[in-house]
Amino acid sequence: MEIQTAIHSSRTRARVRPSTARRDDRLDRTAWAAERTIVSYGVRVRLRTDLDSTMPQMLQLLPPGWKTTSSEKAHRAYSLIAKGVQRTARKTRRQTLLYGDGELIARSSNLETVLDRFEADLQLFVAESARHRVFVHSGVVGWRGKAVLIPGRSFSGKTTLVAELVRAGAVFYSDEYAVMDQQGRVHPYAKPLAMRHDGAIDQTKISVESLGGVTGKRALPVGLIVVSLYKAGARWRPRLLSSGKSVLELLANAVPARRRPAAALEVFQKVVMSAPALKGIRGSAAETARLVLQALDESL
Repeated sequence: MEIQTAIHSSRTRARVRPSTARRDDRLDRTAWAAERTIVSYGVRVRLRTDLDSTMPQMLQLLPPGWKTTSSEKAHRAYSLIAKGVQRTARKTRRQTLLYGDGELIARSSNLETVLDRFEADLQLFVAESARHRVFVHSGVVGWRGKAVLIPGRSFSGKTTLVAELVRAGAVFYSDEYAVMDQQGRVHPYAKPLAMRHDGAIDQTKISVESLGGVTGKRALPVGLIVVSLYKAGARWRPRLLSSGKSVLELLANAVPARRRPAAALEVFQKVVMSAPALKGIRGSAAETARLVLQALDESL
């Protein structure tokens, strides 16, 4: 009953992308300097920009494992106008504009701000649209041939815990998404870790190598699910979740739960059959990392 209610709730909260009733004529008037169509997890995306030098920057922000395709068709198109202007009665200033399927989704005088929005929107679109993978907002590391999942949204502390697990010897898989196949195995989604310091909104990207870690290469079965929330001074004293509540925690952080709840549920039920889930408040990430790896060792 709990799971069916969660599925229904996910459907009713489905995020609908607004349609573009009026196309911005700037897209028709722009001379595009570079265009590329890529495919990521079976999702085709068209990229174009009016400034040739910005295409490499866009490509650096794509999901791991993307490839160029010759297909003329795309599920979504991103148009970056780096030489845009905004005119007012007093002055004219340079603006960078980002469109998704003709809809203006970002505008700023700072190119990096617009590219950050591009990266976030593209990653979410691919995660929502991939047909043969289930994406969960989660940090992931590998330990002794098993994956540790740390589901959670922004500001839950998952990236900090992932970093400490890597420092403790775990293999890095992701600090953004757990990418699961239909058997419930987790595949690498290795991008630089996006670290926040002292609760700041801005993120600093760091490589796993700078932490002394390495990136995983092969898919792993899930060995442990860790649901935690940071609280200064707290001690990690988690409780063991039932299989039903473990599934609910994964559903709460699943990207396709809104569009494909049945597919996500099928994968999660396979995962919880062999992977225990621990939930609790944590303090020090370093101490929690040590206890998490100890708990996984004891369960193997």
